[in-house]
Amino acid sequence: MSTSLDLAMLREEFPITRNYNFMNHASVGPLPRRTAAAMQAYLEHQMQNSYLKGGYDKKIEEVRYQAARFIGAQPEEIAFVKNTSEGLSFVANGLKWNAGDNIVTTAVEFPSNMYPWMNLQVRGVQIRTVLEENGRVPMENLIETIDSHTRVVTVSSVQYASGFRADLAELGKWCQKRGVLFCVDAIQSLGVIPINVHEMHIDFLSCGGHKWLCAPEGTGIFYCERELVGHLRPSTIGWRSVKNAHNFDRYEFIFQDDARRFEGGSYNMAGLYGLGASLGLLQEVGVADIMQHVLALTDRLVQGVRDKGYRVVSPREEGAASGIVAFTSPVHNSHDIQRHLEQEHRIILSVRSGRLRASPHLYNTPEEIDRLVELLPKH
Repeated sequence: MSTSLDLAMLREEFPITRNYNFMNHASVGPLPRRTAAAMQAYLEHQMQNSYLKGGYDKKIEEVRYQAARFIGAQPEEIAFVKNTSEGLSFVANGLKWNAGDNIVTTAVEFPSNMYPWMNLQVRGVQIRTVLEENGRVPMENLIETIDSHTRVVTVSSVQYASGFRADLAELGKWCQKRGVLFCVDAIQSLGVIPINVHEMHIDFLSCGGHKWLCAPEGTGIFYCERELVGHLRPSTIGWRSVKNAHNFDRYEFIFQDDARRFEGGSYNMAGLYGLGASLGLLQEVGVADIMQHVLALTDRLVQGVRDKGYRVVSPREEGAASGIVAFTSPVHNSHDIQRHLEQEHRIILSVRSGRLRASPHLYNTPEEIDRLVELLPKH
């Protein structure tokens, strides 16, 4: 397997490689050195100077620009959030709903992309779910589920338990054609699979930073298409939500004209310094090259586990494959295998929906894949 990535540099950037064969980025990814250093520099400055000589507002806008560029958006379309759930809740709670409206999603979403919508059922909003079939969610079934009462289609870019990657561009095109808003939970793809929100006709996107972005927990980004900002009423309102936010002595309840209206109060400064550093690393390496590397690793893993008699659940055809490989044993318990690999060999996987789930990233090597395959129990 050939790769264009400088794995020696990347493994130095990720000290976790000295302690673990870590393939669980679909859970909580490790921090790069530069990310920890950026956070420590902020903390040191804050300890010595408080807010003085900080240039913090300028730094925040630099990170906002980075985040926008990362997904093909404009800076005014980006708000910072604590997690994916917060951004999705902005959409669910911010739109004006009528009894009889419906939302189309899948039956296998992570709870972050289910509970905010379920909360609308008390207002007469219906949730219409599409079932998984052999590890896939057929796009034609999603499209067929849309009707004249559908307001929003909301899906994960990559499904957390199967690794199925949705065709966002095709689904976005259909939503636009049907006049339906398109919302994406991007936490299982952003950082490893390129996303361009405008090319894919995505109206709203939310993504926490702590998985494939390799950023701190408690950080994330929310995208709202510029023309829709005024149609989404902020549900968490604070001093930063309004124009002239620094004019503390005069109450002027006029929302910001852009996505900053969703940022209610003070920032997680240390976390956003870290997010900026992580985005910088991923942009430096190149997400397209990262995807090529990760898909090659997961192809190698799929072949290896199949040769040992395991069943691969994750779709692997072009366009549907992701950085997640879910597989099961016909004989052995997935949790037993996961514990054995972690406790005895420091190989880190997870179990979701009864399936072993491996999710390598930009610094993992073919040798680590081979070692995992070698240590899986035989049938």
